[in-house]
Amino acid sequence: MMRSLLDSSKSVLVLLIFISACSPPIQIATVTGRMEKLPDTPEKDDSALSEVDSKPVGPLYPIVEPGKFDDGKMWTFDHVPAQYLRDTYGIPADSTWFDKARLGALRFSSICSASLVSSRGLVMTNHHCARESIIDAQKPGENLLDSGYYASHDSLERKVEDLYVEQLISIEDVTLEVLNAAEKVPGAGPKAEARRKRAEAIENRTKARLETTDKTMTAEVVELYSGGKYALYTYKKYEDVRLVFAPELKMGYFGGDTDNFTFPRHTLDVSFFRIWMGDSVGTTPEYFTWNTSGVNEGDPVFVVGNPGSTSRLHTIAQLEYERDVELPGVLEILDDRIAVLSDYVQSITAEADSFDVRNDLMGARNTQKSLEGQYKGLLHGDVLSRTYSSEIKLDQVIQESDSLSQLYGSVLKDIRLLQSSKKASSKKAAAFYHFLNPSVSSRILSRSIYGYVYSLLRQRGAPPEQLQEIRKEALSIKSWPPALEKSIIAHRLHDFSTYLGMADPSMKRILGTLTIEQLADSLVTQTALSDSTEFRKLLDGNYLASGDATVNLINALAPLYFTLDQELRSFGERETAFLARLSMAQFAVNGEDAPPDATFTLRLSDGVVQSYTSAGVHVPAFTNFTGLYALSNAKQGLLEWDLPPSWIAAEGELPGDIPYNLVSTNDITGGNSGSPLLNSQLEVIGLIFDGNLESLPNEYVFDTTAARAISVDARAIIAALKFVYHTDRLIDELVK
Repeated sequence: MMRSLLDSSKSVLVLLIFISACSPPIQIATVTGRMEKLPDTPEKDDSALSEVDSKPVGPLYPIVEPGKFDDGKMWTFDHVPAQYLRDTYGIPADSTWFDKARLGALRFSSICSASLVSSRGLVMTNHHCARESIIDAQKPGENLLDSGYYASHDSLERKVEDLYVEQLISIEDVTLEVLNAAEKVPGAGPKAEARRKRAEAIENRTKARLETTDKTMTAEVVELYSGGKYALYTYKKYEDVRLVFAPELKMGYFGGDTDNFTFPRHTLDVSFFRIWMGDSVGTTPEYFTWNTSGVNEGDPVFVVGNPGSTSRLHTIAQLEYERDVELPGVLEILDDRIAVLSDYVQSITAEADSFDVRNDLMGARNTQKSLEGQYKGLLHGDVLSRTYSSEIKLDQVIQESDSLSQLYGSVLKDIRLLQSSKKASSKKAAAFYHFLNPSVSSRILSRSIYGYVYSLLRQRGAPPEQLQEIRKEALSIKSWPPALEKSIIAHRLHDFSTYLGMADPSMKRILGTLTIEQLADSLVTQTALSDSTEFRKLLDGNYLASGDATVNLINALAPLYFTLDQELRSFGERETAFLARLSMAQFAVNGEDAPPDATFTLRLSDGVVQSYTSAGVHVPAFTNFTGLYALSNAKQGLLEWDLPPSWIAAEGELPGDIPYNLVSTNDITGGNSGSPLLNSQLEVIGLIFDGNLESLPNEYVFDTTAARAISVDARAIIAALKFVYHTDRLIDELVK
């Protein structure tokens, strides 16, 4: 199941904003194994690349004819190909149609998508997007994740602290203002910083203006086409969101990790929330109505949601770097941590549940399977051939034009050479992959990094509002049980010994006379950072002067951490600067025919309901409830396919032929989870919750041969609410 690019670490993004204000600048984007990319225009003489082998790229891959939609169908709402949609699907595709699609969609916190499905603020999203909120809403002694929840009256709807949804109100092009801010600034890094600051200034002045009339309004500047374009997105933010309905985890995650990213599927991955305004239920005139007739194979369908991240504008050299360096390193550490978490959950189930380790493990396995699919897509198939062919075609056009050649003739070569420089720094940086990933990283070490940064920023006189935001993020880190912490910390220390070497000065300082296991044990047993209350006290005092057992470790670790990241940050600035130039070259040749890479902002994707063939086997477009019960019976005794009592009791009442899950050719990725699947009249006919394994290489090149988006059928949702959960109030609100 898919989640937003924001799965790796919400903390990373917040720290990036504030750490960049320090001198010397430091940032931690690389802790997840993904470099933060900042827009820029590079200096013509790049001495850092002059010593790298610069022989031309030969015909490394077969030349194929690029597809019309290789760059995908994630259309931004300020540049939707209306005529194409009208010609292809016979829909209105006018301003009224697009406004309805935009205003009915929501961004669900920082992780998923959602939609409004009633005039009373009813919000629909996936169960897997809601898992953390379901846990946060439960009372002492409850286990809503396993039991599910239904509020039979408005008064029983439970508020979820810190949960919010956002509705996109408008988009404004601010490209010229952002680019002009860096026009006369010399150097790649300073140019990038100038653009970042101007984008931030646009956001701040817009927020200040909006708040004078409506405090629920907010804004953000979005970078598109690797810095070739900037857009100001204005949102209405709803911060009182309450849980209405969630099925049992056994149904929201039916088939478990085994069925994740596969089809056929039989999963009720749905939850409902509600927007409240003060003491009253929210009023939302813009919403999607429910269609009870459903769709058939071949029918056009549309997804409106917030895809998190794609890499379709990347070059062949960048994809080779991901294949050969980055993804293997990221997966190696992720695989190791998942094994630790899995062993712990299996051996200490009750304690694991009390610390929500099971949910962390599900999230980590989801990330693992997604990255493995991307990695296999780069190793096999035609992703690299199609990227290479498109690149050759673009380069030919550039070289044949004197004006284009002068401006962009060297950009592909520059990007290729930069990958060699990145490789030289990658080994040590690999020691920090997933360092702040909340699903697999030590909470004690994460808190120590926050304590380190927070103490330094206070010493340097950071503004109070910045400190407050970092403090809030730090205190949101939840604790893990001591036994799990010891194991995770020991594995991280082994990473350091592997990638840095035992002779590294930082490694010697970290260990002293202790073994790795002894240090891990002493840290967990002696630190106050294992307790959230004690961590708060240290944070509000002076963590670095506290004498806590973690201070010596983090004082030895953090300088290396930030030094390595600063080195990769420099490469990232150059790389994105080159990509911005490449995007400008593509603009010059193709205009805005291709949509930009995903940015966790609202997109419209068109497609059709369609079966496919996998490994020579025909896969139908729909499953049904008969198939659900047959699968559960066939897998009897296996927990992943075990039905809860409510579904066992309903087997005789639930019509077996009702379509349950379906597949379509829509272009989706992580972040699209919870997006509504709509028909041509923009009525709800399904709920996106996943893609199949064949869709994972679409990270790089969009293909619909066998790649499919997976949805819960709207007819199945109503049937489950009626025959299994008896939620008459909710059904009446959806289909009245």
